[in-house]
Amino acid sequence: MVWVPLLLVAFVVAGVGCARACRASLAAARPHAVPGGAEGLTVCEAAYLAGGPLRVTDLTLVSMHRERRLLLAHTGWATVVDTTGAGGDELERAVLGAIGPGGQSPIPAVRPVVAAAESVRLLAEGLVDRGLAVSEDGRREIAAGVRAVRAGFLLTLLLGTVAALLVPDAERSLAVAAFALPLLGSGLCLLIGRIEVYPYTRWASPAGQRLLSGLSRTDPLTALATRGPAVLEPELRAALRA
Repeated sequence: MVWVPLLLVAFVVAGVGCARACRASLAAARPHAVPGGAEGLTVCEAAYLAGGPLRVTDLTLVSMHRERRLLLAHTGWATVVDTTGAGGDELERAVLGAIGPGGQSPIPAVRPVVAAAESVRLLAEGLVDRGLAVSEDGRREIAAGVRAVRAGFLLTLLLGTVAALLVPDAERSLAVAAFALPLLGSGLCLLIGRIEVYPYTRWASPAGQRLLSGLSRTDPLTALATRGPAVLEPELRAALRA
């Protein structure tokens, strides 16, 4: 039976991919017994857990705009209006530094600079230390595990097709049934990954997700932090998405 070696390869690849994804997701879901980790979130911390560094940047830009210290034009430009209120806020100073001494800059050029700022990195590290956010290494490992499962699924499908074409008609049904096992396993792992594993490839750990779910959606800045620019008025949405 020439298809048996192909079947063994399919089982190995599918098994390794599923095991890697499961191990990474379990590591991300492991609870952290950190004192103070379950305390309430600031709006910037909520923004990071819900949308990462770029969400923190958008929150800071909109907050400065509402306080009339920054003007966000629907054309996609940010203009500094007042710098007096940013003395003690590292995030706001990062925004002003990204805009530059000219006092005006395209928002698409400002957002990645602020997202990579030291203040955002320290915010992320604090959330990871409290067990509320998934570390960068954890997200990378989970994403790699999901890719390995997807590759195993596609390889199994390809090997099963090749085996079905190679074997005699009398053995074809047996070969198809055998390849259905690793194919089903990889497919179920991918399906579960979309529901359980995929959130961990983003930012919040299970503990962080629980805190996010308990936040009020009535405050405009909290709504922006948790749901993104979709909650903003059309002019600000256009400014951030220019």
